[in-house]
Amino acid sequence: MTRPLLEARDVRVSFEIRHPSDLPWTPPALLHAVNGISFRLERGQTLGIVGESGCGKSTLARALIRMLPATGSVIWEDGTDLFTLSPRQMLRYRAEMQVIFQDPLASLDPRMTVGEIIAEPLRTHRPRMGATERREKVRAVMERVGLLPNQINRYPHEFSGGQCQRIGIARALVVEPKLLICDEPVSALDVSIQAQVIGLLEELRRDLGLTILFIAHDLSVVKHLSDEVMVLYLGRMMEKAPSSALFSDPRHPYTQALLSAVPIPDPQIERTKRVIALDGELPSPMHPPSGCVFRTRCPRATGLCASPPPEECTSDARHHTLCHFPGPAAELIG
Repeated sequence: MTRPLLEARDVRVSFEIRHPSDLPWTPPALLHAVNGISFRLERGQTLGIVGESGCGKSTLARALIRMLPATGSVIWEDGTDLFTLSPRQMLRYRAEMQVIFQDPLASLDPRMTVGEIIAEPLRTHRPRMGATERREKVRAVMERVGLLPNQINRYPHEFSGGQCQRIGIARALVVEPKLLICDEPVSALDVSIQAQVIGLLEELRRDLGLTILFIAHDLSVVKHLSDEVMVLYLGRMMEKAPSSALFSDPRHPYTQALLSAVPIPDPQIERTKRVIALDGELPSPMHPPSGCVFRTRCPRATGLCASPPPEECTSDARHHTLCHFPGPAAELIG
């Protein structure tokens, strides 16, 4: 049996929080941003991660590639636990995992030309590559993502948001990574530009065999692009399933509420659809509810949900739900 490209095991990320009024000897409060996430990411697969702002999506992605300190394990395809490596040892894996960030313009150095920005990873990971070869590589990858090679000496402020995101994609691709982490790469773009960037990512995955971790708020984008989808809430996985199964038969009340709020591009259906309303507001991650963290807003919650936390329920080999009472959405809106 072949190994997955990446396997996360019980990944946890915590931050120490101090209030300005705290006395020096007062112990800091702990914010558990990611709390025990495990999953496998197969080669060539796209895993979509969705959830509300503050649920830990971006924190998890950064922890996986050691941009943030974390506990647990992340096993690369060669059997190496990335969390056990020193910074020098980790450097050889950096070229195999690249990130596309949310804000296209803010992620580009305004003092560098497009050619310098795209070539920067080559200087780090391919130090023996000559200047001529490096420039040819940059021009080739610019063409690959739909940028004109004669724009190589321009600066980021001379490009639109969609073009800046293509520059970010080119910078990530220039070292030929195996894993591409897309941290809400289209949320800052107009809808028409979003479609172009999503189409480009699909094309690159198909042609280059990329494995993609795709973080987004927009469930319609995730549905279109992902093979599997993982839903997070307050740093915990609520549900994970193949995209078709999760969108056709969601089992967790939180997933069902998210899907019911997605607009439908048909006015007649949109007027008659039933939305699952959640009570209350998102709890503070510093003081999450006991037991199931979703219980304070869940329409199915009972006393059982307060303690102990629910165990993972599996409706089939690939559909996992963290809930005491998983069930069809009709029970909530019928």
